[in-house]
Amino acid sequence: MTNRERMLAVMAGRSPDRIPWIPRPEVWYEARRRAGTLPAKFRRMTLNEIRHALRMGTWINTPIFRTELHDVEVRTHEHGRDLVKEYVTPVGTVSTRYRRSEKLEQLGMSGQEVEKMIKGPSDYPAVEYIYQHIEVLPNYEDYLAVERELGDDGYPMTWSFMDPLSEIMLELVGYNEVYYHLHDYPKLVASLSETLAAHAAKIQQVVLDSSARLVMCGSHFSSMMTPPKIFKQMMPFYQAFSERLHRRDKLMVCHADADTSQLLELLVEAGYDAMDSFVAAPMVPVTLERARAVFGNKVIIWGGLPSTLLCDPATDDEFEAYMRNLFRVIAPGDAFILAVADNIMMESKVERLERVADMVEEYGAYPVRAG
Repeated sequence: MTNRERMLAVMAGRSPDRIPWIPRPEVWYEARRRAGTLPAKFRRMTLNEIRHALRMGTWINTPIFRTELHDVEVRTHEHGRDLVKEYVTPVGTVSTRYRRSEKLEQLGMSGQEVEKMIKGPSDYPAVEYIYQHIEVLPNYEDYLAVERELGDDGYPMTWSFMDPLSEIMLELVGYNEVYYHLHDYPKLVASLSETLAAHAAKIQQVVLDSSARLVMCGSHFSSMMTPPKIFKQMMPFYQAFSERLHRRDKLMVCHADADTSQLLELLVEAGYDAMDSFVAAPMVPVTLERARAVFGNKVIIWGGLPSTLLCDPATDDEFEAYMRNLFRVIAPGDAFILAVADNIMMESKVERLERVADMVEEYGAYPVRAG
């Protein structure tokens, strides 16, 4: 089977010939390339050629829609390594501040947004106005082009809009302040949530009308920052969208690169079909054993290999023991795609990546044997 066929088999609840091995090497490749530390045998290869050499499948997260902002003036200013964007609306002006890092840029990585759009109650009307004036347009041609480019190497994923509370938490207010806002300005938060839900509905319709089948919707749910009490407030949004996706033979995917130890059962209840970049102990408290017991064959685990085990200080013996146990835990291999959670980082040892490929071929044939 090809990697595309393996992915489609897992998505359909069928058995592939072996466990798919489809990690994300982009960060590792770009950082090593810029630093001049790619292994000698890979230095003249493209990223795709390196994937083939390491016997990896490929996936790309590609948009299915584009947006156009109307009746809002956007002003951009640079202050040293900071980039400030102002959004001027008839009901007020809001801004964001993005801080670039020279060290990260040298490794091909981005900086960080250090000031969110909403800093206080006076910013809510302008932010509502902005989202009310975003036009959502299909981008089906680009998605189909990516799918053709991938060919037999894998299958693309696209994304939809997250629930309103997550958008407020992650993008608009930030985790540092959001709980104060929820307590102090509940009416403002509720009004903005309605606007965000209307915006999400436009994107959802574009996604539903597309040919895409893997749809990421929701990410970074954490037992600390989105504990069960908060996640339950988000769940109706995901349950409703999941039902609509399932009627179109599509899967709803969560980007699960956080501590989900208190959320596993709720993620199933929310209607998720797959956990992308699923991270397990020793990086977070939740073990692969417990996740497998809760998810069973209902939810695909796409991940399972913590990135810290690919580099020092993890020893070769620790890495080998974890991988052998992984094959025992996932047996017989249903609803599982092996990947590194979250990314293959710069420090990762290529020898261990090669060893993963060897073990997939040695132990990953379906049905995987627990012994």
